[in-house]
Amino acid sequence: MSTTGTHHGNETRIVADPDLPTILIIREFDAPPDRVFRAYTDPDLVVQWLGPRRLTMRIDQYDARSGGSYRYVHRGDDGTEYGFHGVFHEVRPNERIVQTFTYEGFPDGVSLETAVFEDLGGRTLVTGKSLMDSIEARDSMLKSGMDHGVREGHERLDELLGGQQGDGVDRDTETGS
Repeated sequence: MSTTGTHHGNETRIVADPDLPTILIIREFDAPPDRVFRAYTDPDLVVQWLGPRRLTMRIDQYDARSGGSYRYVHRGDDGTEYGFHGVFHEVRPNERIVQTFTYEGFPDGVSLETAVFEDLGGRTLVTGKSLMDSIEARDSMLKSGMDHGVREGHERLDELLGGQQGDGVDRDTETGS
C-alpha cells in the first residue's frame, strides 16, 4: 500500500492499495460521533468545512438521508467553479454514510463512498473508502490534488468542532415556532 502523509495524532491518512481501485481516508476527531456525523450531514455545517480554504462553497441541494441527494459547487477567486453531486444510498445516524460521488468535470467517473464513524470514547475515528471504476481513475483522483483539499477540510472540521461547542455543531436541530 502507498500512503501519503504520516499519522500523528489527528493527521489525515490517505491510503491507496496498489491492487485495488480504492482510496482510504482515515482521521480521528476530538468530538463524539453524534457531533462529527452532524457536521457531515447538516448543510449549514458542511459548507463551513468541506474542501480547501481557498475555495468558497455553495450548496444547491443537500438531503442527507437514505435516498436523498446532493449537489454543491466550490468556486475559486478567479470564478472557476467545480461542481459535485451524488445520491445518499444509506445514512445511518452516527454510524455510517454510503453515497455516490461525481465530479462534474469528469461525469463518467462515479465513485461509491462509504464513511464509518467509530466511537473512541468521546473521540471519533472516521474511515472513508472510495471505490472507483479503475486503478487509473483512482490514480487520476490522487494526482488531482484531492489530498490537499481533504486535509484542509479536516483541519477546518477540527476548528468547527472545537470552536462551535454549544453553538454550531451542538445546537438542537428542532426550532420552536
